[in-house]
Amino acid sequence: MTSIFGGKRVPKSAIQIEAIGAVDEASSFLGFALGAEVDKTTRKRLSDIQHDLYQLMGYLAGVKLQDKELMARVSFLEKEIDCMEKALPKLTRFILPQGSEASVRLHLARVAVRRAERQVVHFLKNSQEKLAGSATILQYLNRLSDYLFVLARTFNRGEKIT
Repeated sequence: MTSIFGGKRVPKSAIQIEAIGAVDEASSFLGFALGAEVDKTTRKRLSDIQHDLYQLMGYLAGVKLQDKELMARVSFLEKEIDCMEKALPKLTRFILPQGSEASVRLHLARVAVRRAERQVVHFLKNSQEKLAGSATILQYLNRLSDYLFVLARTFNRGEKIT
């Protein structure tokens, strides 16, 4: 058993704990990405995203979600994706998660976010209580994985790796 927000005890095998753990893992992979050489702006953005994920873990544990703030973060990610994509060649094929060290670390974070998204969907679908703001969380995780994909491509382009 483990404790979550409010002192509630749940089995460590509960899907709620799986979802929280998957988000925690995604945050850790972002920390790993920060171990590569990245510019100051990217470092700040990835650190901010880790804070977002910390908030999501709290929400999954029972803390009230600041839905408007999270929607603003979704909008921010979408704008960043659009901006980066303008500078990248159009994708005409699948790409492999390889290239520069920063890019590969970002791809690892991306797949961890995708796994977290699946775990959160599973938890929300099977939860007895319907949690307000769950659609926003799923939208955030989805946009975040896309952001990390485009950012990884951007780092490879900067290193002249296609």
